Amino acid sequence: MVKRAKIVGVLFFLLIVLAACNGNILAMFGNEKIKDALNSPLEDFQVIDQHGEPFSKKDLEGKVWVANLIFTNCRTVCPPMTSNMAEIQRLLKEEGLDTVHLVSFSVDPEVDTPEKLTEFASRFTDDTENWHFLTGYVQKFIEQFARNNFHTIVEKPENEDQVTHGTSFYLINQEGIIVKDYPGVFDVPYEEIIGDIKILLKKK
Repeated sequence: MVKRAKIVGVLFFLLIVLAACNGNILAMFGNEKIKDALNSPLEDFQVIDQHGEPFSKKDLEGKVWVANLIFTNCRTVCPPMTSNMAEIQRLLKEEGLDTVHLVSFSVDPEVDTPEKLTEFASRFTDDTENWHFLTGYVQKFIEQFARNNFHTIVEKPENEDQVTHGTSFYLINQEGIIVKDYPGVFDVPYEEIIGDIKILLKKK
């Protein structure tokens, strides 16, 4: 009996070592962690979506979502960034992660009407069931919201039609906590984003 216990102990130890060598030890016990997590609370918001319907943080309770900042009249980073978000949407569908939502906050809300956002969205996707383009607030709100929550700048110079803003993607968990940010224009780490989303969904 003692000998058998020793053998089992040795086998278990070897299993732990092998798993650690492959970077899978946390996965074995269902306790994977997101690397370099931010864990920053997100403030509440009450806005409207591209359909003109009320939308708030409460509508995303219990859901994992990815957010970014865009505007429809953007001549530089927003088209490629939105195209990259559409690629995330495609990968989510491919992986069967249809409970994950995408959220694009307009940084030019006084220009970006629901109609303009709907037209803009149609250039990149034919499915906005889980992709919300948000507006219905004043410029000062999104400038403060971006600074307080995403720790990035949003600034629209007077008498200009272009807006300076951050270009990251932000991963938010089921409790409304900003878990991580990623490059949103170049070298988007799609595999890492999908992997982190899967970790959050396992912890639900």
